[in-house]
Amino acid sequence: MTDDDLRARGIAKMHEVYQFSVDPEQVPGDFVALTVDHLFGTIWTRPGLDVPERRLLTIGVLAALGQKALLEVQFKSALETGELTADKVREVVVHLTHYIGWPLATVANEAAERVIATRAAMP
Repeated sequence: MTDDDLRARGIAKMHEVYQFSVDPEQVPGDFVALTVDHLFGTIWTRPGLDVPERRLLTIGVLAALGQKALLEVQFKSALETGELTADKVREVVVHLTHYIGWPLATVANEAAERVIATRAAMP
């Protein structure tokens, strides 16, 4: 696979996962290029786990790290793609609470409810 093929595969997978992608050529530095090429072009495209399974793992890690903004991105994408319903998002938070603790689960719950409310307010 050429570097261009890997880049194209990464951009396509990023768009599938988040409904948006970023062109690394438009962003200074190597971070976005590594994200697109390696994380999305290589890791998210590996066999063995599908996108919903990878997303749930990612949500768990982000919740454990208290990453509210990134949780909102994950919850929004999961709802938009139909991978999760609002009820399932809430159940994910309840389940995670017992592993990550109430303070971090509060952050996850705030992110979940914000995304759910935003989607409910959309026409």
